[in-house]
Amino acid sequence: MESSDIKKTGKTSGFYSLLIGSGINQLATDDHELFSILEEEYERQSSELVMVASSSVVQPSVLVCSASTAVNVTAEGYPGKRYHAGCRVIDKIEQLAIDRALEVFNAKYANVQPHSASTANFTVLTSLLNHGDTLLGMSMHAGGHLTHGAGVSFSGQFFDAHGYGLTPDGFVDYDEVEKLAIKVKPKVIICGATMYPRTLDFKRFREIADRVGAFLMADISHVSGLVIQGLHPNPLDHAHVTTTCTHKQLLGPRGGLIMCGNDYKAKIPHKNISLGKNFQSAVFPFSQGAPIMNMIAAKARALAYAKTDAFRQITLRITGNARTLAAAFLDMGFKLVSGGTDTHIVMLDLSPLGITGYNAEKALEQCSIIVNKNLVPGDKKPPTITSGIRIGTNTLAQRNLLDKDVKTCASLIHEVIMNIKATGDTEFTLDPGIVQSVREKVKELCLKYPIPYNFQPPAN
Repeated sequence: MESSDIKKTGKTSGFYSLLIGSGINQLATDDHELFSILEEEYERQSSELVMVASSSVVQPSVLVCSASTAVNVTAEGYPGKRYHAGCRVIDKIEQLAIDRALEVFNAKYANVQPHSASTANFTVLTSLLNHGDTLLGMSMHAGGHLTHGAGVSFSGQFFDAHGYGLTPDGFVDYDEVEKLAIKVKPKVIICGATMYPRTLDFKRFREIADRVGAFLMADISHVSGLVIQGLHPNPLDHAHVTTTCTHKQLLGPRGGLIMCGNDYKAKIPHKNISLGKNFQSAVFPFSQGAPIMNMIAAKARALAYAKTDAFRQITLRITGNARTLAAAFLDMGFKLVSGGTDTHIVMLDLSPLGITGYNAEKALEQCSIIVNKNLVPGDKKPPTITSGIRIGTNTLAQRNLLDKDVKTCASLIHEVIMNIKATGDTEFTLDPGIVQSVREKVKELCLKYPIPYNFQPPAN
């Protein structure tokens, strides 16, 4: 559409498409170095098996929202209550994201402005706790996140943080949680994890929280897609507040959400305001300034996609692929944390093999298989080395691998790990022939099951 046509019709949709296209052309022309690096990264993702549990592939429509002109608007505040003019359209975007979050999670309150799940957790904890108050969360070795009380995080430095662990068979020890809660009397209990492969009992956590008078915070960043589709329990009517990121299983942009169920009107005793009102002011103006409106648009798009049958099929494959992987690894003799999985996470404990997570991660990367090193229960190695690796199936499911191909992925990982010749915690050798062979098999899989981008031009 030419500019003269825009003036006649008042429509700008064609112009908007031209704007996106011209931006790509301008980048390629004016900064070819950066453009080439971005193309290189796209090619890397296309040609490697990304099996990182915290990764997924966003749709082209989400990418377009991320690159939209919504980024140009300064919109401190909330819809209808901004500190700047020019927000009447932006308000529609944010309200749409809020409404969609409420619908898909069956929530009563939602704040879509947090820049990440970590900032969402920071916002929640610093608005419910005073400096030095007691916090109880899953320990890092058991599968907890940095923001759940780790000593290197604000959560472990601002608050008196205590960690609960797992039973010998690798499941949350709810009896220990209750005993610890009675002993330390936390003001907030966190249920949620970043490397725990099993279903969480939110109802039991709430019973424990109520017994000691604590707020219950659920962090579902790793299972939010499963929650939406009923493949994992929904914490909204058990936890006082629920947080999640939007990029792991929502297949959306990097960002966070804060939500409440029926407790959104519950009063915070030392503030005498409701949880909902508390979190509104805790996000803005306490912890953030202007929201990133282009990312909120991308969140809105991802939340709409989460209601589709296509998204449900992906989540079914996520859990199915994970179970297939876990069974294959067990058949090969690997030790799995908890002996299996209920989610998208498979945790391999490599300590019986004498191989560090660091060496396994680097060796697999040489072979175009991307995982991450990870602590395992009772780990004697530091977080920079670890004794395990964490494997996730979000991206495998998006590639639409069949069961036999998922088993092939397990076999390739087994082949690499069993041929690592460790000379130290961070030093090893790997036969170049094996590297080349595995790379070729990975390339075949990636060509057979490409990442889910569709470049076909729309029909006229």
